[in-house]
Amino acid sequence: MKPSRLFALSLLAFVQSAVAADWQPLPGKAPAPKDNPTTAAKVALGQKLFLDPRLSATGTVSCNSCHNVMAGGDDNRPVAMGIHGKTGGRSAPTVWNSAFNATQFWDGRAATLEDQAKGPVVADVEMGMGSLDDVVARLRQIPGYEAEFKKVFGGSQPITADNMAKAIAAYERTLITPDSPYDRYVKGDKKALSTQQQRGMQKFADAGCVACHSGPTFNGQSGASAGAFMKFPAVPGSDYEAKYGFSSDLGHYNVTKRDEDKNTWKVPTLRNVALTAPYFHNGAVVNLDEAVKVMAKTQLGMTLDDADTKDIVAFLESLTGKFPSQQMPRLPATEGKTFTY
Repeated sequence: MKPSRLFALSLLAFVQSAVAADWQPLPGKAPAPKDNPTTAAKVALGQKLFLDPRLSATGTVSCNSCHNVMAGGDDNRPVAMGIHGKTGGRSAPTVWNSAFNATQFWDGRAATLEDQAKGPVVADVEMGMGSLDDVVARLRQIPGYEAEFKKVFGGSQPITADNMAKAIAAYERTLITPDSPYDRYVKGDKKALSTQQQRGMQKFADAGCVACHSGPTFNGQSGASAGAFMKFPAVPGSDYEAKYGFSSDLGHYNVTKRDEDKNTWKVPTLRNVALTAPYFHNGAVVNLDEAVKVMAKTQLGMTLDDADTKDIVAFLESLTGKFPSQQMPRLPATEGKTFTY
């Protein structure tokens, strides 16, 4: 049997095994690790740190710059922009519902939100601080932070990199968007989805999309201890692969250095996907209709017509949930001085 035929049969079996979708609503609360319980004071501190551009080398870029919680939790740019206009090669993933990810970053290089929070502040093309020690030193020069860290964490020297990351992670665990039309539908409100959205939901399952995009956050990571990863493109050689340059970044391989991980990626959530264009790890696809057609061809070997595409897009739009109100906090002042940027 030819390898291509064998691959096609294996893919068909994989898809057929996943057609019976397990539709799950989004939980209203994210679990917290035992060493970082969620408290109101910690969340309030984490929100300030998330929004504070003084955690960057130039004083111009905050976590919120690329993960805008006043919008879809990303920056709607093809690739994120950091200090001095520097850009990397990947699109900023949404921070909304990231608490339900089993791993963080597109390539899964961080196991927890706490691990993830330490990365961007010292990344050269993001916030650009020389080291975590530099971040800590700057925070210790802001009297208001000293008092807040002590209130939350106690101890003689509460401002540490670990505590900074814990506070940011605690805040991020509150960024949940429940009660979407889809959630209401699977909880029993059969009028929550339009007829077109219901058609799209069935087509989403029948096409095999649920093979990867499953679970309450549609990222295949429900209960997974190491995250869910998938080869992308799984069906090589399509016009889309060359057009959008999907294979130039090796993804999870850059973390593991294992050949089998080349061009594999963490399966992203589809929650609020209608708000987070452009799409894919390199932000190369600008609209959701095209993204759906790309996924059908590159992952399932299928060509979707416009009618099926529009139905699936209508279903994906039903995954937009309710965003909790975000009140901008007052940041601790640097009275009578500034930093050397």
